[in-house]
Amino acid sequence: MIARILTVFALILATGASAQNQDPLRKLMTADEARAWQAVGRVNTADGGFCTGALIAPNLVLTAAHCVFDPRTNAPLDPGQITFAAGWRQGRASALGVGRRIVVHPSYVHQGTAEFNNVGHDISIIELQHPIRNTAIMPFDRAPRPTIGTSVKVVSYGRDRDDWPSIEEPCEILGKSLSVLVLSCHATFGASGSPIFVMENGYPKIASVISAKATWNNQDVALGTSLGRPLEELMGELESDNGVFKSKRPSSKSLSEQLGRTTQTSFLKN
Repeated sequence: MIARILTVFALILATGASAQNQDPLRKLMTADEARAWQAVGRVNTADGGFCTGALIAPNLVLTAAHCVFDPRTNAPLDPGQITFAAGWRQGRASALGVGRRIVVHPSYVHQGTAEFNNVGHDISIIELQHPIRNTAIMPFDRAPRPTIGTSVKVVSYGRDRDDWPSIEEPCEILGKSLSVLVLSCHATFGASGSPIFVMENGYPKIASVISAKATWNNQDVALGTSLGRPLEELMGELESDNGVFKSKRPSSKSLSEQLGRTTQTSFLKN
């Protein structure tokens, strides 16, 4: 069983501090490089933290479930205190959206620590108050569940690259269980919720979402929540308005504060 040989660590970021180690990701420095990935963005929270997310519809952002919980209280965040900055580069977003509703997978149990059994359900959807109608920002389609050995790409934000989207290509699927993928991809603070892409006919499609990092056979790996049925169940919850967290009030933070431009502190939940 994969779970027996994994040591799992949760990932969440609340900092722009420099990383201590080099990573294999490449920053998308130019507009041309970033153009195909503008539907990936930063999911910014009112406390100055952020994760990564991606549009799967003009008004729906897919990210990790643990990203929509307060890391200090383990309570769900107010959707109105969450901002999605699509295509965030050098202090500017291609488009901005504020949360209206949040739904997490019904089987996800937020414990403040990473558990292998939770990874397979660690997905959430943030419904925005207004759809993003920028024709340059195209929501991503979903890909069929990849097989072991499949080459994938990951686009994310993270420590020491909080102002630039970065891409890792290629990395690959090393193993899988029913709802969890083990990937050779690099994972660090802020990468939670990052879309894992499979290329089909030259177009990127989302196959998974980064949930946590782990060690497996003495190798650092990333764990992804497989889509398919978990995402279908999540969409069903949203459509039925079941288990949905709704905005209580508009954000009292300034836009710059919502976008994480304030002094912040990092933490890694074990």
